Amino acid sequence: MSGTTIETTRRRLARLPSLAGPLWPFDTEATPTEPHSLFLDWLGFAIDAGLREPHAMTLSSVDAEGQPDARILILKDVDAAGWCFASDAQSPKGRQLAANPRVALTFYWPRLGQQVRVRGTASPAPRQRSAADFLARSATARAIASLGRQSRPLEHIGALAAPYEVALRQQQHEPAPVSDSWTLYVVAASSVEFWQGRNDRRHVRLRYERSDGHWRKQLLWP
Repeated sequence: MSGTTIETTRRRLARLPSLAGPLWPFDTEATPTEPHSLFLDWLGFAIDAGLREPHAMTLSSVDAEGQPDARILILKDVDAAGWCFASDAQSPKGRQLAANPRVALTFYWPRLGQQVRVRGTASPAPRQRSAADFLARSATARAIASLGRQSRPLEHIGALAAPYEVALRQQQHEPAPVSDSWTLYVVAASSVEFWQGRNDRRHVRLRYERSDGHWRKQLLWP
């Protein structure tokens, strides 16, 4: 890449707005004692504000060599037990979680200037919850999941058509049997950090850390 192209890219990036807002005040003194309650407040505000896909999140894990990996998934539920997402246990991410269940989740709502970071341990939910999640998916999503070939090499795009059509017809007719490897995971958080951006860059960061079964709150420097 030429120096001119690099400089042009730098200038283009520098002109892009960030934290355009409007940004909201974050009263850390009024926050609840448990992070999932505050998260639900922020998520609800993002939904009510009409943000696109506010339930999208980045799941970060590590592979067998310790190399980091990340991908975008959809949040399925949140309660005191943890943050939930679903995937095929035989997929690369599923195998990574089986070998090392420590993960990080990242949510970012740019229009609000808000970010939430969750660190914890992912565990499979009871089988009936995984089955219920599978059956709640659309027929097209169930068809793809039932193939059980996520991230495996595909010879060409046309090779997907025939097995997909067979699986789709089956799922449209009868959404069972449930894929044996489809798994709902629950991330039990050890720390949760809430970040509220400010135009003057005095960003507000509040971290919850779990110790001895209790949550402790700590303000952090921007």
